[in-house]
Amino acid sequence: MPLIIITGLPTSGKTTRARQLYSYLSERISSSSSSSSSSSPPTPQQQQQEQQPQPQQQPAYRLHLISDTTQSISRTVYDLSPSALPAHVRSANASEKDARAAIYAAVKRVLSPRDIVVLDGLNYIKGWRYQLFCEAKNARTPSCVLQVGCPVERAREVNQRRLVRRGEATTGSNGIGEVGGGGNRAGGAEGADVASDNGNGDGAGRGSEPRVGGEGDDIPEAGSSAQADGDGAEGDGNDDGEEPYEPSNWENLVFRYEEPNPMTRWDSPLFTLVWEDDEAQTRQVFDKIWDAIAGQGKKLVRPNQSTVQRDKDPGGDYLYVLERETQDIVKKILEMQSDEGGGTVSIPRVNNTGEVGDDLVVELPGKKVGLPQLQRYRRAFVGMNRGGIGLEAVGKLAAGRLRESFVGYLNDLFEKDG
Repeated sequence: MPLIIITGLPTSGKTTRARQLYSYLSERISSSSSSSSSSSPPTPQQQQQEQQPQPQQQPAYRLHLISDTTQSISRTVYDLSPSALPAHVRSANASEKDARAAIYAAVKRVLSPRDIVVLDGLNYIKGWRYQLFCEAKNARTPSCVLQVGCPVERAREVNQRRLVRRGEATTGSNGIGEVGGGGNRAGGAEGADVASDNGNGDGAGRGSEPRVGGEGDDIPEAGSSAQADGDGAEGDGNDDGEEPYEPSNWENLVFRYEEPNPMTRWDSPLFTLVWEDDEAQTRQVFDKIWDAIAGQGKKLVRPNQSTVQRDKDPGGDYLYVLERETQDIVKKILEMQSDEGGGTVSIPRVNNTGEVGDDLVVELPGKKVGLPQLQRYRRAFVGMNRGGIGLEAVGKLAAGRLRESFVGYLNDLFEKDG
């Protein structure tokens, strides 16, 4: 099953949408598995088998959610400011490259025709999205992009609220550490007030809500809408303790963000959810995604021919057969020609067969042919016939046809040489 790439501005609601999509896909997978099992009335033999203990039925698809959180990647890896760089780093974006490598390995590890992978993250580089598209295509599974739209000012406000919350939490924790005895109780009360005043109970919710786990772990069901008390997808109601970006880092990421283009094959099909979309609109978009990846709109994906092994037959692929057959003919000519030169040499039409009367005849010139000349002719013939890659199944370029073509090519050259 496909790869769903979620992209958007930082703090624009991507994580909330990813959780909503995860919950929706879980429901669809469960309903499709149950409907397929009860689609036709059981026969008496099936009823008898049902009475016996049966192993648990596996779902049709497996679902995975991969993000920076599941891979334990901090948001500081995207900070390219000189003050944030550790000493002795090889480049300014070395940490970001390492983070993308970890995410790419996690996606590649689980991507298959039976797995639906929801990739939650910035995914702001079009070259990165192209790399993921190629990996999905190589796995013979489709991919799509879900863009989470949000005004820049509103996304900036969300990040500012997170920065304020982090600062207040740090101040509260420092107060608890400095005051001893009864002061600890006061500090704890102050921390509780901060948690209740900022985030509508988010401080308490951080301990009670389950954390988004690794691949395949249970994901808490998201709210019915992206909006929470008017604050939006990543507002106070659904923040779930997400880390903020430093202001300079946030502005840099917004500046570097590359919008997906539905005209390019790696960004299509492109689905869009904006900040104000309610539950009905969200579900409508999710229905379209499901139809594109597992419904009637699902397209057959074939990998590029340049990345696929041409022939899995033990005999080898086309280039190997071409080299093998031409080398065998050159070897037989050197072994069977006379010392005076001239004459003919019989070459079996198929290698390693001794069929009488079905041989190819090479008419040699009046002088003896040496190995350098034959190898020169062979390399020229191979160079002209390399274009047959991918046409092994046609039949005209099988081993017998290659031998016949090479013998005819040699006869024409020998005739010109006299």
